[in-house]
Amino acid sequence: MSVIEPAARTALAGEERSLSGWGRTARSRSRVLSVRTVEDVVEFLASEARTGRGVIARGAARNYGDAAQNEGGDVLDMTRLNRIVSIDAERQLVRAQAGVTVGQLMARLAAQGLTLPVVPGTRHVTVAGAIASDIHGKNHHRDGGIARHVTSMSICTPAGGLAEVTPASDEELFYATLGGMGLTGVVLEATLAVEPLASPWVAADIDRTDGLAQTLDLMASEEHHRYSVAWLDLLASGSRMGRAVISQADPLPAEAVVPLRPRGRRAAAADCPATLRRGPLLDVPRGFPGALLRPGTMRAFNALNWRASPRRTRGRPLALAPYFFPLDALGEWNRLYGPAGLLQYQLVIPSGGEAELERCFEVIRRRRLPVYLAVFKRFGPAFGGPLSFPLAGWTLAADLPAGAPGLRPALEELDEIVAGAGGRVYLTKDVRLRSEMLAAMYPQLERFHAERARVDPEGLLRSDLGRRLGLCGELA
Repeated sequence: MSVIEPAARTALAGEERSLSGWGRTARSRSRVLSVRTVEDVVEFLASEARTGRGVIARGAARNYGDAAQNEGGDVLDMTRLNRIVSIDAERQLVRAQAGVTVGQLMARLAAQGLTLPVVPGTRHVTVAGAIASDIHGKNHHRDGGIARHVTSMSICTPAGGLAEVTPASDEELFYATLGGMGLTGVVLEATLAVEPLASPWVAADIDRTDGLAQTLDLMASEEHHRYSVAWLDLLASGSRMGRAVISQADPLPAEAVVPLRPRGRRAAAADCPATLRRGPLLDVPRGFPGALLRPGTMRAFNALNWRASPRRTRGRPLALAPYFFPLDALGEWNRLYGPAGLLQYQLVIPSGGEAELERCFEVIRRRRLPVYLAVFKRFGPAFGGPLSFPLAGWTLAADLPAGAPGLRPALEELDEIVAGAGGRVYLTKDVRLRSEMLAAMYPQLERFHAERARVDPEGLLRSDLGRRLGLCGELA
């Protein structure tokens, strides 16, 4: 670990605010402090943070649950640390501060013919948030999560101060931070490996299935594409439950783009940097009545979406930005769920656990869970730290209205099946997991606790999620 000397002391001003994650549930009040410099963080962890309130860093707040809030304590708003430090095109590396978003980074990289090898489902995630969550994308089966592509990080810990950390200099801290939910230190900068951008397009093979059995059969076949994802209709009844639109895609080479001769909207879509910087086409207004989004409405929408999709098509050119980030076209879309908010439940079941996976779908059917949006993918081998989520197998992400009757008992039933199969739920999306389930889902949990004891022996780094799950030495 290469220690970096801090500069002179700076002061941080803050204000009390009510915070939540993207799901707009489990709100709590914290003192939010706006970070402007690296020295702000170094000095804060060395002095003010030791008042007993505890502290957690917060970026764009795109986690769905309570990971970036700290009831009664302090929260460091990192979004002003948003400078792209350097791009080394020859070595294919980019250095960026914590608050830079995926969209900002991709736009700058695209201007130099480069791109990120792994992106999540939204471009609004920050670099530090991506690291804390060990984000994954549609290509995990091929390229893994972000953990495979981070080469170094500037991390400030309560015990060690500011240091440049690599797998060679401090392997335990490096990997515990990837997926560590911000509880091993405050990430200030990171260096990521990048790759050439073939073009701002992908070529997609699209298949429409009639039910869950057909969906699983098609998804289980040998994967030849770099990107693969399925949209599932889990509101359809009978044998149609689990019907899907499956998209499997590869980057479209530059020479294949020329014959497209894009004009109008397609020309705009082909301007990758501009598309990544563009705002949403429409914003959902504040106070949107959640009653408008209900099972009957969504059942009709899903049926329309399924019918509008091709039965089978090959090589369809799709613009890169809307392909990766479809929901970003609708600003503040989480407001669609009304004041009660939403939960996203994301599970992974290891390969070989297909029977348990089908049991999960049966629980969703039997409990009549109102899954308004469901995304289904395959993961490649596990890689990263003790709290990294992905492992080789199947992952399902399901969006549900937080106020749905019987939701919590149903999700607890799913927890038992997932843990029994050797699977886990994604902590970045979680807001309700019971602490006793954590060790069953994350068998390297003691390794995480040991690292926290080393880098934060006084337990200064705290969050609502950390307290709820016992990750920071105490249970709520």
